[in-house]
Amino acid sequence: MLNLIWLSFFLIAFVCALYQWLALNNASIFEQLLTSIIDMSSLTVEIAIGLIGILSFWLGMMQIAQSSGVIDKIAKAISPLFSRLMPDVPKNHPAFGSITMNLSANFLGLDNAATPLGLKAMQDLQSINPKKDTASNAQILFLVLNTSSVTLFPITVFVYRAQQGAAVPTDVFLPILLATFASTIAGLFAVCWVQKIKLMQGVVMAYLGAAFAFFASLIAYMATLSAEQLAQQSSLFGNLLIISVLVAFLIIAHRKNVRVYDEFIIGAKQGLQVCITILPYLLAMLCAIGVFRASGALDIIVDSVRTLVAVIGGDIRFVDALPTAVMKPLSGSGARAMMVETMNHHGADSFAGRLASIMQGSTETTFYVLAVYFGSVGIRYTRHAIACGLIADVAGISAAIAVCYWFFG
Repeated sequence: MLNLIWLSFFLIAFVCALYQWLALNNASIFEQLLTSIIDMSSLTVEIAIGLIGILSFWLGMMQIAQSSGVIDKIAKAISPLFSRLMPDVPKNHPAFGSITMNLSANFLGLDNAATPLGLKAMQDLQSINPKKDTASNAQILFLVLNTSSVTLFPITVFVYRAQQGAAVPTDVFLPILLATFASTIAGLFAVCWVQKIKLMQGVVMAYLGAAFAFFASLIAYMATLSAEQLAQQSSLFGNLLIISVLVAFLIIAHRKNVRVYDEFIIGAKQGLQVCITILPYLLAMLCAIGVFRASGALDIIVDSVRTLVAVIGGDIRFVDALPTAVMKPLSGSGARAMMVETMNHHGADSFAGRLASIMQGSTETTFYVLAVYFGSVGIRYTRHAIACGLIADVAGISAAIAVCYWFFG
């Protein structure tokens, strides 16, 4: 899928460039394409260099959290919920430990640890799957929650916004939190409806009730604020929460006699490798998208949607961020590149720049996650996994648009 998408960017861009040359007499179009490739290549290196420091710091702090047992405690706290949502999995099965560890790592923004933990969880669930080539109910629920899981600390989104010149990079914190919550709830309800899982259980209702109560009180409080106050509060809460959690990690680790400095160095050493791993993917997608935009192809698509929205009397400001939404289910690197390109073109603090950032943090990459996780255990028939995952994506993107208008409209 990604190969076809990447190839299509260049082929469509070339066709559009030929049209501009032959029909519109734009002889400089090919020079513009090459300039775009050069500019996007330089931007890729700047982004990767800027990421090294913050990723190294964050991975170092997460290493401290792992060594001090914080992630284990989070896993134990949410494991009773999954034992009810996955009735086909025997009680105390090792899969519950892997599942909760994976989702806890995602919750903390620890993508580095989330993927291997997710693969381990899928293998554990596969061990009790009666049809080895067909996804089980538990595997589908796990995958959908993984593709839409709430991420409390979207650090990389903040970093990209800072690199693109955002005045307050964390002002999208609360909008992302609300959008990703909507995505997770939609995905959970979709799977439970298909699989006929009873949500009216004491433990399940207690967890869901607590989550809804928290977000309802948060929304009720935010409803009393002006748009300017919303942006300020989002930044304040985001910064305060992140700093508080990091300090809590250090205090807990110190009390458990963890050598915090040594553990931090162990984790931080992974930062450079992570950036090196990301760089070629980001380079490929940024250059492809840059060519796609320089050829006029992206403008044709966006302008068509903008015209349609204008005809029906809708607000058209969200349209410029739609490429990120379209790319998000297909490719994480592609969506990330679309977000960066949107901020680079329109400005990080523009409506489109903020909305693209919120969209980036609202869901995971559905098709990539399904391909990697199901492929790791040889599953060929995914049943309703894709449909439920896309429902979560649509809910997250729709919520992202709504909260962006609320906060920054």
